[in-house]
Amino acid sequence: MNMLRRMFACSWLVGSALLLGLAGCAHQMPLGEAPLVTEDFMVPAADAGFQLHVRNKRPAGLTQFKPGNIILFVHGATGSPESGFDLKLDGLSWMEWMARQGNDVYFVSVRGYGRSTRPREMDEPPMNNAPIVRTDTAARDVGAAVDFIRKRRGVDKISLLGHSWGTTIMAVYTTTNNEKVERLALFAPGWIRTQGASLTDAGGPLGAYRIVTAEAVRKRRGTGLPPGKQEELMPSRWLDAYLEAAFASDPWSATQNPPAFRAPNGVVLDSREYANVGKPRYNPADIRVPTLLILAEWDADTPLYMARTLFPLLSNAPSKRLVVIGEGTHVVSNEKNRLQLFREVQLFFEEGRR
Repeated sequence: MNMLRRMFACSWLVGSALLLGLAGCAHQMPLGEAPLVTEDFMVPAADAGFQLHVRNKRPAGLTQFKPGNIILFVHGATGSPESGFDLKLDGLSWMEWMARQGNDVYFVSVRGYGRSTRPREMDEPPMNNAPIVRTDTAARDVGAAVDFIRKRRGVDKISLLGHSWGTTIMAVYTTTNNEKVERLALFAPGWIRTQGASLTDAGGPLGAYRIVTAEAVRKRRGTGLPPGKQEELMPSRWLDAYLEAAFASDPWSATQNPPAFRAPNGVVLDSREYANVGKPRYNPADIRVPTLLILAEWDADTPLYMARTLFPLLSNAPSKRLVVIGEGTHVVSNEKNRLQLFREVQLFFEEGRR
């Protein structure tokens, strides 16, 4: 109906004036109704030999790029961004939802994940090499993506969002690069672990990477939930969509029966050397930008006590908030209450627009 009104308002124009008038009216299309533009880039990492996959989604009519509406996502320890941030569930992904709010949205896959370069160690049996892709390395990869986006859009700052291990990556990056960060959102934030090991840690010796099967994913998704609750939160078709995207993100998966994908073990070693022994990976007081901590109440991977412990330590953030979403797990972004997550994150970023 709105489009019909705009067309009627332009209908008095004739000839070449008609074409110009219609072009002008097209620019008035609300960003939420505009087609989305998707672009994929391979960005050089800080060290030679590695290329990082960066994806951008934005409304076709978006022409104003400012720190408050440019957002970079980074994934967690296991899956690629395609299986999380840009996973279409019933036709809609989180990236696309954010883009339709007028944002210029990006994700980056750090080395070893998704379409980014996989370290040579991943071409050998896992136990042939030590764990690869530790947090410092991942933070440098984020830095390369941040600088690429800042240069591309001609801005000094952008906003950041990390999920799970990605919250540590983004926090570590921010502590030494506050001047490049507008706002920081930490979804399912990790911190010092006092109640058992991470669900990504099966114990025993660690090789360069671990092999993730569909059975392992299903078991992890149901951890701590009553019988039948997993299907209610994440319908089987949604879990199947996640698995399909996760397997597709690793070409090696096609050689496996049953299918499986690889995930670097650097994050697991970091957990053993830091979070599991009471040693902070970074100093929260070094974060000097507005910060959001957000998670769901049934998160068994990064339980609520972690966020509650971290929150008061953000002593130099000019503003901060802690949001808990009911009836959700570590991957509430792929569950029935995902729109609650999307809206809270959008509200936080929207407040920083200038």
